[in-house]
Amino acid sequence: MGSSYRRRRFIVALTALVALFVVIFQTPDLWQQKVEPVSSQPATGAAVDTLATLAVKGRAPTTGYTRTQFGDGWAIENGCDTRNIILRRDMVNVALNEKCQVVTGLLHDPYTGKDIQFQRGSTSDAVQIDHVVALGDTWQTGAQQLTSQLRKQLANDPLELLAVDGPANQQKSDGDAATWLPPNKAFRCQYVARQIAIKKKYNLWVTVAEKNAMLQVLSSCPGQQLPG
Repeated sequence: MGSSYRRRRFIVALTALVALFVVIFQTPDLWQQKVEPVSSQPATGAAVDTLATLAVKGRAPTTGYTRTQFGDGWAIENGCDTRNIILRRDMVNVALNEKCQVVTGLLHDPYTGKDIQFQRGSTSDAVQIDHVVALGDTWQTGAQQLTSQLRKQLANDPLELLAVDGPANQQKSDGDAATWLPPNKAFRCQYVARQIAIKKKYNLWVTVAEKNAMLQVLSSCPGQQLPG
């Protein structure tokens, strides 16, 4: 009876070991993180070359994150706040008031591809200023290690800011390239390239899923450059 019991235990252990090897073979990502090739079309250009230089890590916790970690609202430069500077840069047919505020303008929205008429007050929320790399995402990928001055610079950097459709900006929230991309597919390569440029400038890292998503986008636009 002792021999029979040991035999049964051996069979059970062997069966479990075989099942374990099957799981490892079929789902290797459970055991190690790596960036997998995502397209048969190779991604080329300055954007993908720069992406290759970014560190790949997991997300840091959101502990301690608040908007005020990036400064108390928009910075003021020569009497104009950053929001109105970006609105003036990104819209056409712009009219200003004596306070350096954009009163009216037309936005050719890069995120949705639609035209949006802007009028200060009545339709202000229709056009919002997006942090291309969401501030919550920057906090989890290295910004909490920056000085407060650098974080304020990041939050007001024209490279990091775009005037965009308000609802699209709200939908994006703190998403990265793995969880949100502009509905306007024609803009996705420029969008990802801008994210890469920002992360490079401020020494931020990318996650495995984020890098894979970026490579997938860039594979559709060989030779993609970084924004100026």
